[in-house]
Amino acid sequence: MGNLRTKDLSKIGYHNDQLRSLVIGIASKNYKHHSKQQLLDLLVQIKNDPESFLGDELAGKIAEKVIGKVAGPSFKTYDLMDEASPCKIYGGKHIESSAKKQMELATLLPVSVQGALMPDAHMGFGLPIGGVLATHNAVIPYAVGMDIGCRMALTIIDETDGFLRRSEYQIKQALKNWTHFGMEGSLEVRQEHEVLDSPVFGQIPFLKPLRGKAVKQLGTSGGGNHFVEFGEIELAENNSLGLPAKKYTALLSHSGSRGLGAAIAKHYTQVAINTCKLPRHAQQLAWLDMDSEAGQEYWLTMTLAGDYARACHQRIHANLLKALGLKALRVVENHHNFAWKDTLADGRQVIIHRKGATPAHQGELGIIPGSMTTPAYLVMGKGIEGALYSASHGAGRAMSRQKAKDSMTVSAMKKMLSAAGVKLIGGTVEENPQAYKDIETVIEAQHALVDIQGKFLPRIVRMNKE
Repeated sequence: MGNLRTKDLSKIGYHNDQLRSLVIGIASKNYKHHSKQQLLDLLVQIKNDPESFLGDELAGKIAEKVIGKVAGPSFKTYDLMDEASPCKIYGGKHIESSAKKQMELATLLPVSVQGALMPDAHMGFGLPIGGVLATHNAVIPYAVGMDIGCRMALTIIDETDGFLRRSEYQIKQALKNWTHFGMEGSLEVRQEHEVLDSPVFGQIPFLKPLRGKAVKQLGTSGGGNHFVEFGEIELAENNSLGLPAKKYTALLSHSGSRGLGAAIAKHYTQVAINTCKLPRHAQQLAWLDMDSEAGQEYWLTMTLAGDYARACHQRIHANLLKALGLKALRVVENHHNFAWKDTLADGRQVIIHRKGATPAHQGELGIIPGSMTTPAYLVMGKGIEGALYSASHGAGRAMSRQKAKDSMTVSAMKKMLSAAGVKLIGGTVEENPQAYKDIETVIEAQHALVDIQGKFLPRIVRMNKE
């Protein structure tokens, strides 16, 4: 049987999402010896005369759905397990109990295989921020998060750290001209990237109206803790990048998939909640079966959102380097709100969700930022299975945004920035350095997970001004 797609079914009049999901599920398992055309011909016959097929064991299920006589509910109900799957916690004494409880709940899901909690963890929706969860043949939209493909990108530049002092004015102008945050709008110059030509935009109906916004927002950043900053990075001796151990100028950015990713997350979270019924306190952890049409669609759209987030960073870095006449020596980048297919040491195939966690397989490079006045660390993974091949994605919040706003004045934050030698464009007290955990403590708690390859210090930071 050839690959049967939703668009094939749409062409022959199968427009209902549940009906198409049912057809693809039955066809993939039970009509393997039919050619694609034979199967489509059969489906046309069922659609035109469903009553004739009601006695057939397989075709009858499709016929019932065509007529509207579907037996039973369109959702499944699940109980939690009596015993949690294993979960290793790193830096536990600095993690709030609410985040630990959220992680424990996730490890009670019947699809859960293993969990891990990173030292920057704090409470989130569904899975805690800093939570890592391996599941069997299931993807949980809320365990990926609303900002699908949120990521870090670091460009090490062919300039010494002295460039930052000499060119401060030009750097500030370039950041003002070539970065946009939050709801500000789009860049004046339309951005081009091959991701906008992805066929997925046309394959899944609900994505079609989102493409226009994706075009407009390409090369921009979200609000909150997203940033674009220039600084200096000191690389360690014998670093895996193969560069001399000295100080370089570097460009670091943090952002995700903008409106596209948020719309995908919202849509498939609702699909999961409607079809996977869990006890009320666990309902946010509803999953999509990877064998279902919805599960396959989410995987496709999640991947597209991740590719789009990468494209945004690529445009940001390309635009800034071009504006300043700079040359990239190396680029390091990684997602931290995403799900990956992976294999555990015992051969089990799993889906690893990292909601605010950095992939850290053996030899894999990542970036763990602190705050606007504290270091970011370039790290290389050690491939520790107990951590599900992961590390933290930052210092992690120590205060809610509201608490940070209430406990810091603008003038006090300006003094902190001045003392650290940091110039800030935009930004709010909600993102002040005291709102975050101590990055050194967080790094110390994961020396078993990563090796440090370099230390980045922010110097000129651009954030959203809300």
